[in-house]
Parts: sequence; C-alpha cells; structure tokens
Amino acid sequence: MAESVDVRDRIEDLREQVRYHNRRYHVEDAPEISDAEYDSLYRELEALEGEHPELVTPDSPTQRVGGEPLEGFEEIRHSVPMLSLANARKVEDLHEWDARVRRLLGDDESPRYVTERKIDGLAVSLRYEKGRFVRGATRGNGAVGEDVTANLATVRSIPERLDDDPPEVLEPRGEVYMTLEDFEKLNRRQEEEGKPPFANPRNAAAGAIRQLDPRITARRPLKIYLYGIGEGGEGFESHSRMLDRLKDYGLRANPHKLHDSIESVIEECLHAASERESLPYQIDGVVVKVDSREQQLALGSVARAPRWAIAYKFEPLAGRTKLLDIHVKVGRTGALTPQAVLEPVNVGGVVISRATLHNEDYIKEKGILIGDTVVVERAGDVIPQVVKAVVEERDGDEREFAMPKYCPVCGEPVSRPEGEAVTRCVNSRCPAQALEHIIHWSSKSAMDIDGLGEKLATRLFDLGFIKDAAGIYDLKAEQLVPLEGFGEKSAQNLIQAIDRSKEQPFSRVLYALGIRHVGAVTASLISRRFGGDDLMDGADVERLTEIDGIGEVVARAVVEYFDLEDNRDLVRRLMERGLDFEREEDGTTDGPLSGKRVVITGTLERPRSYYVERLEAAGGTFTSSVSKNTDYVLAGEEAGSKLARARELGVPVLDEAGFEELLSS
Repeated sequence: MAESVDVRDRIEDLREQVRYHNRRYHVEDAPEISDAEYDSLYRELEALEGEHPELVTPDSPTQRVGGEPLEGFEEIRHSVPMLSLANARKVEDLHEWDARVRRLLGDDESPRYVTERKIDGLAVSLRYEKGRFVRGATRGNGAVGEDVTANLATVRSIPERLDDDPPEVLEPRGEVYMTLEDFEKLNRRQEEEGKPPFANPRNAAAGAIRQLDPRITARRPLKIYLYGIGEGGEGFESHSRMLDRLKDYGLRANPHKLHDSIESVIEECLHAASERESLPYQIDGVVVKVDSREQQLALGSVARAPRWAIAYKFEPLAGRTKLLDIHVKVGRTGALTPQAVLEPVNVGGVVISRATLHNEDYIKEKGILIGDTVVVERAGDVIPQVVKAVVEERDGDEREFAMPKYCPVCGEPVSRPEGEAVTRCVNSRCPAQALEHIIHWSSKSAMDIDGLGEKLATRLFDLGFIKDAAGIYDLKAEQLVPLEGFGEKSAQNLIQAIDRSKEQPFSRVLYALGIRHVGAVTASLISRRFGGDDLMDGADVERLTEIDGIGEVVARAVVEYFDLEDNRDLVRRLMERGLDFEREEDGTTDGPLSGKRVVITGTLERPRSYYVERLEAAGGTFTSSVSKNTDYVLAGEEAGSKLARARELGVPVLDEAGFEELLSS
C-alpha cells in the first residue's frame, strides 16, 4: 500500500512539474530547464503511468498526444456568439469610428482604447469547467462551430488545468497559429515525405485543427494567443484587466497596449504595419477595442459586429524584384495564363519566385516588360501577383511580351474569342489540359481524393498510369506499391480514397468535370434540375436558363461541353465506373428567406458557396443577375456593375452583417 501511495505521489509531482515547465516554455516563452531535463521528467512520468495505467487521468500531460481518428466533427452552439469585426482600411476610417463611439457614448464619456495584433490564424473557443479544459470549437458561422476538442488538446500552449482560482465556467477565445520558422520546418518535412507544401501558415494551422486524426494535429507545431472571453467574461471591468487575468490563469493572452486617444491608436497601427515582416508570425492588422466593459455594453452591437471594436487591416504585403521572364501555363480549360518568373524575393516571410500576370491585357495595361524591376504583392497575404513595373529603373534592355500563337504544350493553334480576355488552346486532347483536369478532379473542392495531390497526379500521368479522370478509377494497388514512397498500406489507402470519391453527389461530379463557367454553386443549381443522362440527351440552352441563377453564357458552355464526343466518351466511362450522375433532391426549405431571390457580388470574407448554403438553408434562392424580381443583393468589397444595377432598380443592398441579421429574423 505504501509503495502505491509513493507512486501516486510521484506521478502527481511529475505532472505538476511537467505542467509548470510546459507553461514556462509554451505560454510564457521563458524556459527554466533544458530540453533534455524536461524530456527526462516527461519520460519518467510516461513510464510510471505505463506501469500503473489505473493512475492515468484524462488531464495528464501525457494524454495530449492525440487519440484515435474521429469519424467527423459534431456541431457546437456557442453559449455566447463569436462576433465578427467591422474593418478599417484607412486612417480616416479609424477617425470616423472614434467619432461614432464618442457620439454614442455622449460628451461626458472619454473612451480608452486597447490595441492588439490581429493574428492571422484560425479562431477558436475553449471551455474550462472548474478549471479543467473540457471542450474546444472552431468559430464556424459565429453561432455554431465544430467540436475540435481532441485536436486542441494537443496544442501545448493550451493548458489542461487553469491556475489562480478561475470562474466556474470560462470560455477564452483566441487564434491558433503557426510561427514562420515552424511553418518552414513543416514544409521541408512535407517535401521530404513527397507531400505538397502548404500555401501559408494560416492554411497549415487551420488544416491541422480540422484533421479527423488528432495524432496528425499533435505533430503540427501550433500555438495560440487568446484575445477575449465568451461565457465567464461578465465580471471583468475592462478588456485590459481581462487579458491580464488570462495570464494569471496560465493562458497565453494576446499582447496589448492601452491608449488615451485615437491618435495614439493610429500611431500604434502604423508602427505594427511597419514591423509586421520582422515578427515571428503573421499578422494582417490591428484590432482596436474600447477598454471599459461598461462602455462596451452601452455601445452594444449591430447585427453580428460589436460597435466597440474595429479591425485596422494592413495593405497587402509587397516586395520589389526583377522580372526575369514570362512563361505561359496551360490550364484545365485550355486557358493560357502568363506567369512571371522572378528573381526570388522574400515577401512577408515567404520566398516568391513565381507570380500571376492574369492575362495578355493585364500585362499591356500595366505596361510590364520582361526585364523590368516590378512590385510583387501577396493578395490577401497569400496569392502573389505582379502589380506594377518600376519604370524609372529601366536600362533599355527590357522587351515586350507576346502571347504565343501556338499552344506551348501540344503545338496546336490557340484562339482568343472576340470580347474575351483569355487566349485558349482549343485542342481537347492537349496533355496539359488533361493533367490540369486530373488535378482539379482530385482536389478537395471537387471529388476530394485524399492523397492524390498535384505532385502524385503529375507523376502518375507522366508514367502513363492515368490519362484522364476515368483512368483514376482503373488504378490498382499493385501498380503503386513498386513506386518510390509507396508501400502496401499507403497504396491501399489511396485506392480506398479513390473508391470513396464515388460516393460524391452529382453536383460535385459536375463541378469536377471542369466545364467553363461552371463553379461549385452553379453545378449545385444545375444538378437539382438535370441528371447526367438529361445533359447527355441534349438539355438545351433554353431549358438550362430556366434555372434561377443560370445565364446564357453558362448554359451555352454546358451545352457545348456535352456536344463534344470526347467529353461524352469521358462521361460514359465515368458512369461505367460507378460515379453518381443522378439528379439531386431539391433542398429548398421554409425559412426567413423563403421565396426570396438573392444576388451575391463582390469580395466577401468567406467563399461564395458558404453564403449560398446559408441562403438556401433559409429557404432563399441564389440568382446570378440583378433584375426587378431580385429581393436582395449581398455586396462585398469591390462590388461592380451588379451593385450599380441594384441601386438603379432600388433593390435592397446588404453587407455581411445585414445578411446575417436577415437570416436571424
């Protein structure tokens, strides 16, 4: 008995030591012992728990390495909604917001402000009960998120237990992210394992949290900064005090500064913008909040955004470099896209050597010459593009770019239809189109074949194993096993992923076919009226344009696709291999937008498919053009002619907050 008590005490002592040093290392960035000393403590704890499994507890530090894979994520309704923020893109916007805050508070109230760096990661909510971590969820749509408890439990900077007498229930909110150094290490490991690298740290962090296998998440170097509290945050007199208390509880609170004036806030925003590239992680702005809790309550919220907070968004990251050449890439629809070959340049922690130039007209309009010094931006801090030439640095050796008259892959003549900006290869048997289509077909947004990424698809195509999408379903495990990087298990996993893709609905299949102008939303609209046999049997332009949201350009593209014998042959072979070409059930439901027609235009915070799904779940119908029959227009940034047409016709225009308010009415 004495020995059992001694073991129990030693295990508890080791747990407390490991927790303490975890906090010093992962939360406070101030380690007190070496990695070897820490590993020694951890291994001793692991060994004792292995010898005495009856003493293992769920909150032991050894239990956060990741459990068994999940079948899917369950939904969690947030006890307090996770609101979005209004954006300020100019200093003038901050002045206007400050004036509005002061006007609403009254002349007698002078607000103090708090600024925090806006971490570019994935927003999550944690839940602690009696000081123990019990649940974690993604932000989702603000009201409902996904249960990712098992994955968040692997993040070292999220403690299993809180210190210093926390409230009975505490729901800290924050951003899971990855440092630039850890991101580079992860991508090197990806490439060594023959896997595609991640596009940016945010995608890598978000993808890790949404893994169904927590063991994969445990291998990703994730961190968290916390910036607020949902339930349990009512008792704090100020936002700055709340952040300080989060630190007392052992949580990693977002660094912050207090300001007595909007001028001081603006100075901090401009300073943060100037130092963003020297930080060890990515930020895309500064969040400004009224500090006083009482003033926050007095200001309240409008729709799904608080009046007491605003996000100052930075301009896209940019760098200067030399444009060495312009290569032309052939896409899956035959589009010839000029791509800049650049002298490598570091833009916001990412080395860029390729960037898009969109099309021939873009190059001419910008006056870009091969050999120019150019400015490269990362649009949305992600996609690199050449935005202008530095004309004053020309030395006379620059030369103009000319779009090739023949496809650089198959050698067939190219065509640029009148009125279009894109030059195309019209040879449907062009190998570049075939490969790009296979890559598109396998992608997450299309058939979602896990493991069949761009590199592997290219390899299998070059080996002659697959020539088109139908050929994917003829692959055999025994073909893959001899290839470098494959074993029996990994080969079988890929074949199983290919088989699972046969369960995708017709809307996914239709989108995966890669028909010009047919995106995921358009494919969904068509699949509810027509099945594959209907389209093969001659659904004409007139019948297709009867569908709300389908215009003549899209309808004609669909008809032309199914008129071509090569395409019809591909569809027949896909049908023979068991792909789903059945018309889908119309998911129209009753709701607050029942019978309403809504047009979506401009750049929004989320993919357009998200808003269409929300709209249809509320009983509404997505349409592509504005008319007198349109009930609402949801307009994001850079909304163009559709917004102008809506105003001309007097159609109500909604921003994202107004759209959410309408859905909840």
